[in-house]
Amino acid sequence: MDLTDKDVYLTRCVVDVPRRTFYLYSSDGDEKVVDCETVEQFMSVHTFVRSVLDEELAYAEIDI
Repeated sequence: MDLTDKDVYLTRCVVDVPRRTFYLYSSDGDEKVVDCETVEQFMSVHTFVRSVLDEELAYAEIDI
């Protein structure tokens, strides 16, 4: 894959497990929020994100 200056790619993902939410950050500074309605949706997105990102995957702190 040849990435040019015009290509936008995923640079970081923060996973908020209790909220079943993913915060996705792109190379151009854009942020997207993915809210999962079910556990199945959450697990599918989580599996995909883990396969694409490795070191860029982070987990939000859990408030107790």
